[in-house]
Amino acid sequence: MAFEIPKLMQEQGAQVRLFMPKFGVINERRHQLHEVIRLSGMNLIINDMDMPLIIKVASIPKERMQVYFIDNDDYFKRKAIYSNEDNLMYPDNDERAIFFAKGVVETVKKLKWSPDIVHVSGLLASLVPLYIKEYYKNDPLFSKSKIVTSVYNKAFEGELDKEKMIENIKFDLLGTEKISELEKITSDALLKIAMDYSDAVITGSETAGPELKKYLDTVKTPLLKYQKPEQLAESYANFYLKQVLQQ
Repeated sequence: MAFEIPKLMQEQGAQVRLFMPKFGVINERRHQLHEVIRLSGMNLIINDMDMPLIIKVASIPKERMQVYFIDNDDYFKRKAIYSNEDNLMYPDNDERAIFFAKGVVETVKKLKWSPDIVHVSGLLASLVPLYIKEYYKNDPLFSKSKIVTSVYNKAFEGELDKEKMIENIKFDLLGTEKISELEKITSDALLKIAMDYSDAVITGSETAGPELKKYLDTVKTPLLKYQKPEQLAESYANFYLKQVLQQ
């Protein structure tokens, strides 16, 4: 879906750029990734640590779309996505999510590109709405941007260290009230945080767990329910144009 929706929107005239973590399972040679020096070379501060931001780019030739990869050797040079070989969550997933959120925004700033819509999907993107609405709230580049979060079935098993995550976010002087209210930092919990700071929500899966389903019923922002594949192009375009951008 992170590819299909941008592809469909670009076919209808939207200017699209994709951002994703440069997970270690991605083959750089096969997909012809290359570092963009003018975008790299910045350090992001994560809990008082300087973490180098490396930006790599690849294109999807057939679709003429650029994919920007947010990279850092400490966070992403591992041969798995969220969990290790014992199926245990990486203890620094909170830091990785913060790094990704800051990395995306700082890259967009260097591109001097003001997006009308920021569409968020996945665990490591779940803090993007919080950071745009709080940490970067005074940045004019995002003053008119609308944030949409897609909600899917549980993305991972297990939970993150709640206290550690709160401390890391507190370092950036962000409000942590909503996170403090959560009992545990699970996949559902991170989606709740993303929804709370979004301007609209899309149900990307045909079914949702009871906790998410209950929370979706309380959402006050525009909500697009699950759409069948043949309806995606028309329904998403109408939702973006007639509900998200008209707020």
